[in-house]
Amino acid sequence: MAVDEKILDLRQRTEAISLGGGQKAIEKQKAIGKMTARERIAALLDEGSFQEYDTFVQHACTDFGMQGKELPGDGVVIGIGTIGGRPVAVFAQDFTVAGGSLGLMHARKITKIMDYALNMRMPLIGINDSGGARIQEGVNALAGYGEIFFRNTMASGVIPQISVILGPCAGGAVYSPALTDFVFVVDNISKMFITGPEVIKTVLGEEISMEELGGARVHCEQTGNAHFFAQSEAECFDQIRKLIATIPASNTQAAERVETVEPKTDTYRIGEIVPADPTQPYDVRDIIRSVSDGSDFVEVMELFAANIVVGFGRIDGQTVGFVANQPLVMAGVLDCDSSDKAARFIRFCDAFNIPIVTIEDLPGYLPGVDQEHAGVIRHGAKLLYAYSEATVPRVTVILRKAYGGGYIAMNSRHLQADFVFAWPRAEIAVMGPEGAANVIFRKEIMAAEDPEAMRQLKIQEYKDKFANPYVAAAKGYIDAVIEPEQTRRCLIQALSVAKRKEALQPKKKHGIPPF
Repeated sequence: MAVDEKILDLRQRTEAISLGGGQKAIEKQKAIGKMTARERIAALLDEGSFQEYDTFVQHACTDFGMQGKELPGDGVVIGIGTIGGRPVAVFAQDFTVAGGSLGLMHARKITKIMDYALNMRMPLIGINDSGGARIQEGVNALAGYGEIFFRNTMASGVIPQISVILGPCAGGAVYSPALTDFVFVVDNISKMFITGPEVIKTVLGEEISMEELGGARVHCEQTGNAHFFAQSEAECFDQIRKLIATIPASNTQAAERVETVEPKTDTYRIGEIVPADPTQPYDVRDIIRSVSDGSDFVEVMELFAANIVVGFGRIDGQTVGFVANQPLVMAGVLDCDSSDKAARFIRFCDAFNIPIVTIEDLPGYLPGVDQEHAGVIRHGAKLLYAYSEATVPRVTVILRKAYGGGYIAMNSRHLQADFVFAWPRAEIAVMGPEGAANVIFRKEIMAAEDPEAMRQLKIQEYKDKFANPYVAAAKGYIDAVIEPEQTRRCLIQALSVAKRKEALQPKKKHGIPPF
């Protein structure tokens, strides 16, 4: 049967556009380990699920030699597909077409798919690979960025927004990823910065490479601008698929409930993880895996502020967000960065109806001039604000240390936690026994014939009186003192009960967090 000439024409046009900037540009892209825009979408989404929109859009610029110049798809691919059967909206900038530069029509394609995602309540995934604003289009390019930033803000807390940095993302363009919920980067491919190395060299006389200035590791380990780090684009897409399977599609839905799978208790024996010596570290992620379904845990911002651990798991088939002090790093203290990291994660969970499980073991806030001058008061207050504001079910388990302001900040009963449990070894006090004894019994220690022996005696006295969970339990601040092996059962029961709660808050437009 002969193919209709109109259909044949459509196919030829579509095939030509699918080549983007042409074979030579594609080969250049692949030579540095990068896929093309359409290859990325195909690798990310379920096979055959992608429906592209606005394929034939063209730019309307007539200045600086742009009149009559063809830019297939205006350098960006948009559409809707599925991941694990779940609908998602996607855009992918095409670096083979004018360096993926953003002009007015390019921006309108992106804002169209953003509107689709928001109106139809589905996650939005943006793949960024662009040289920045298209200079030839002047203020129109800036207008395009502004339209994108506005929609990022309006969609915040309504649908999950994911940014994937798979090439350069510079200048004003970086603010869109900064406004989204999760940023994924790939080693030696992702680059993010406001001003590039050449500008820095010209203005400040400092020489630095693109990788050192804004590479993937920099943003995962130092700035906290990125949340997931991968060694390859394929690994990055696997991470995204796992995240999408875990979180809800919008703020009007709950995350999909799946069949309960028991933890791998042969590997993660909860009663053997925490050392008896309170000064000895351990990996709190082993505790999380000992209570989560299948011992699965999707960690967020693993490389940044590692003294606190945040991420997603499931308990009894339901997604929960874990926030846990990490004794393996800086004894699990709270500081500026860890407070920011945890507060932001808590607010995401609260916006998307994800219960929060807090695993507590910390000696308090990190002391020091650097922290004070960095604004630890303001940053630490973010954590207090995030927990206090959250209306989702909130459960805390105190494993060992819970000292000072850190005890309050880590979802205590005083911040209206729904349930607080403590292990028998838990020490809940204003400060550690050693420091407390030095303050309270200073005169007795100094007057003793053997000050060190007296100090040890007073430390033990303080431990016997306060360094246990029973004083707090006697005042109702702890709901139950439990054996470690009872932790998962108590969490399941507490989360089941807490989902029925109705959180009443004062009527207001919005609060004012300590940004």
